[in-house]
Amino acid sequence: MHPFTGTGWTMHKISPLLFLLALLGSSALSAAPNGARLYELHCSACHGIHGEGGVGVPLALPGFLNAVDDQFLSTTIREGRPGRVMPAHPSLSEAQVMAIITHLRSLVPNEGDVAHKVYKSVNGDPERGKVLYGGYCASCHGANGEGGHGTGVTFSRPRELPVMPPALNNPGFLKAASDEMIKRTLIEGREGTPMRSFVKLGLSEQNVDDIVSYVRSFEQTPISWHFAELEEPVIMLESDYSLEETVENIKRAAIGKNFRIIRVQNLEDGFFPEEEQNKRQVVIYFCNFGFINQALSLDPRIGLFMPCRITVVEEEDGVHMLAINPRYLSRIYNNNELDQSCTRMFNIYTEIMEEATL
Repeated sequence: MHPFTGTGWTMHKISPLLFLLALLGSSALSAAPNGARLYELHCSACHGIHGEGGVGVPLALPGFLNAVDDQFLSTTIREGRPGRVMPAHPSLSEAQVMAIITHLRSLVPNEGDVAHKVYKSVNGDPERGKVLYGGYCASCHGANGEGGHGTGVTFSRPRELPVMPPALNNPGFLKAASDEMIKRTLIEGREGTPMRSFVKLGLSEQNVDDIVSYVRSFEQTPISWHFAELEEPVIMLESDYSLEETVENIKRAAIGKNFRIIRVQNLEDGFFPEEEQNKRQVVIYFCNFGFINQALSLDPRIGLFMPCRITVVEEEDGVHMLAINPRYLSRIYNNNELDQSCTRMFNIYTEIMEEATL
């Protein structure tokens, strides 16, 4: 009995090439991408385990998935939406991307070919489209196509909107969406969202073509979706004062910036018994509720590094003040609006720490 074949055949009776292909084929089958698992790993944290939405928009909407083609979904996964929460996923293979798309389509009933109706090619006037855009689109998608504020279906969105209006003036969207797809969306609307059929609102197909042409013209005048230059993950300054004096100085400086002191505790509090804790490592927590609420309205994930805190550590070479650099963290969230708040927080941290050393 041969150990590989399970029969009495010997190896020389089997083509080595066929045997190798059989082994590779078995391996390939076992390594086929699992779309549900890939979605869970790369998408569910924002879009919800069942596509119900969260920080990211809901995906399990028949009016969405039955209206967009695989190319739109594939390019969106690849390119993301720069500055708009949705990150790019360039490391996924083509097979993995298609596995995710297949899983996405399984979340809603299949209502047939997404290109169920073919419209005439877009032939519009962007100048006329600009006027129509201002009257019919700008209130949701922004005067310059910057999109709605906040994120997904979280508490940060306006209550009357089940989804946040996407940014149309965005390189990721413009690369993913064909003129025909945008036209179809305008004519048919998007069931389950505030996006209504513009034809039912009284616009002609020519009017729609004009709007599509104007949206496409955003490629010539793009919004600058940029982030602060990547810096060190930690802000660190030295103090000429003792640990106790530095802590008090930080508290005074924070209060002077309209922050409320929440608590002061040992860095190792909760990790070790009190008698084993290093008493020369102290964390000062402080908060400005107005600032936090404003930041949370832009992106609730900022709550992961709230309230504000500065750590004071005394070592042999002196006293050090350390804080997480918000501008470093903001890149993780891919949210241009939040980046501005993180820059403001960086400046506040720096000012407080500098004042504490005067």
